[in-house]
Amino acid sequence: MKTKNSSPSCATKLKVLSDSTRLAVLELLMSGPRNVGELMEHLNVEQSLLSHHLAVLRDHELVEAHRDGKAVIYQLPNDVSDSTAGKAINLGCCKISFD
Repeated sequence: MKTKNSSPSCATKLKVLSDSTRLAVLELLMSGPRNVGELMEHLNVEQSLLSHHLAVLRDHELVEAHRDGKAVIYQLPNDVSDSTAGKAINLGCCKISFD
């Protein structure tokens, strides 16, 4: 019988990031927190689709969200953000670099 870990496995995180929109969200958030409107503007996707992708990223602990008035601000968690590697995200088991 398999036991479920409290945090997503590396393979699961990589599967989540196999979607180009979700990967693009993380790349945008590397430059700092953004609200949904800012993400929509850069990614050119509908709000409902972006909300779906953000929910998947939240569920897999790849982004954090907090409310600022009526806006929801998304950012990379400290353990995902990797400022020492330039443009890279740290999944715990591996790092993904962006050119």
